[in-house]
Amino acid sequence: MRNNDYPPQISAYSGNPSRRKKQKLIRFLRLFIFVMLVLIVSVSCVLFWSIIGKQVDKKNPGTITSAKTTALSGEGNETSTSADTTLTTTPVPEIVELLTSSEVVETFFGPLPQPEKITPLTRIPVKGLYTSTATNLEQNIELAANSEINAFVIDLKESYGVAFNSTNPLATEIGDVKSVYNLTTVVEQCHANDIWVIGRIVCFKDPGLAKAHPELSIQDAGGVSLKFKNEGSLAFISPYNTDAWDYYIDLAIEAIEAGVDEIQFDYVRFPIGKTTSGESPYYGPEGQTPSKSEAINRFLQTARRRIQDTYGVPVSADVFGIILTSTLDGNNLGQDWGTIGLTGVDSLCPMIYPSHYALGTMMNGHTFDKPDLEPYDVLYSALLLGSEKASAQGYATVRPYLQAFTASYIGSGNYMNYSYEEITEEIKGANAAGYNEWILWNANAEYPSGNYNGT
Repeated sequence: MRNNDYPPQISAYSGNPSRRKKQKLIRFLRLFIFVMLVLIVSVSCVLFWSIIGKQVDKKNPGTITSAKTTALSGEGNETSTSADTTLTTTPVPEIVELLTSSEVVETFFGPLPQPEKITPLTRIPVKGLYTSTATNLEQNIELAANSEINAFVIDLKESYGVAFNSTNPLATEIGDVKSVYNLTTVVEQCHANDIWVIGRIVCFKDPGLAKAHPELSIQDAGGVSLKFKNEGSLAFISPYNTDAWDYYIDLAIEAIEAGVDEIQFDYVRFPIGKTTSGESPYYGPEGQTPSKSEAINRFLQTARRRIQDTYGVPVSADVFGIILTSTLDGNNLGQDWGTIGLTGVDSLCPMIYPSHYALGTMMNGHTFDKPDLEPYDVLYSALLLGSEKASAQGYATVRPYLQAFTASYIGSGNYMNYSYEEITEEIKGANAAGYNEWILWNANAEYPSGNYNGT
């Protein structure tokens, strides 16, 4: 059969017009249906692989996707893409202070520092010994191994200078580095025996710094550096001077880098008594100068932000025991018991030594004719009277210093020998008032044996 034997083909454009319209409609419908099927299949595929991809990413967080890669910084707060190198940094959480700052404080000192990072606080309930410059270290380590003692306070800086082998530029410049001991060696020895190391820094009672830089010291209205009778007739660094703040905080950070577990600031106060010249200290214009307590609080807030918030290392402060019961004394010292514990520091260490209370002191409805003879009641009464303010939300842990020395200097009949039994009475008094942390103080770091469990 040849090709021309087939019947002739009919052109689509020939014949009946209505039939041509119907054929065009059929073609359009077929094309439309085909296009819709293609779209449906395409969308379904995209959705399917998108769901599968998310499930894979969830099961394998480390999987690198085709569109971008995620780079983690040291703190896990920066990301970058392969398409561009823009860094997105998670902001540091805003720190909410417990103390309301006044306009005078903000204008005088400027804003508080904002840490570049926030590190969670690490602390322990402390039952400690003051050990001066790691004095009698082996003996006190043995005592700790056989008792409740778990922490040593070691002098980083005393009023005579920096005790450890510091490389701080200012301390080196003024010849204040005494290098009595190697800090890293002492810290390692303590840590090897499970002992928490608290580095103590004497702050504003700093005659070496005052002599080398009198502009940092407390001065009269004429700019003359003053000396104070009750402070050994020595000059005193001004707690209003932020350059001095930086020096003490820098020493603390250096010690932290050597492994110290906690920083304790002592002499965070103004000097006591009159000046040798009779001239009065001048701190600034009235109405434009913060109060003494505001200055001390601001220093502790600043230190806390730069140390505790940044490194997660606790900051504590030593305060006079008298401020728990006397607002007037607290204001004169710049240590206001009601507010100093709201600076955010981890703990306050009131020095409640029975021998330091005057004969005939009245506390908690009791007259202490000879306070040194009543260690339990002195501790209990002082801490109980201070507990109302210390119970405020966010207030620092109260960790008293306890007397572990004999105060024969207060006169025969007014003192007694402080052995293990008397020290234990103080611990019992503190426990009865609701406090279970404490530090024993003996300037020579010599302590009687015992378990120190307060029983």
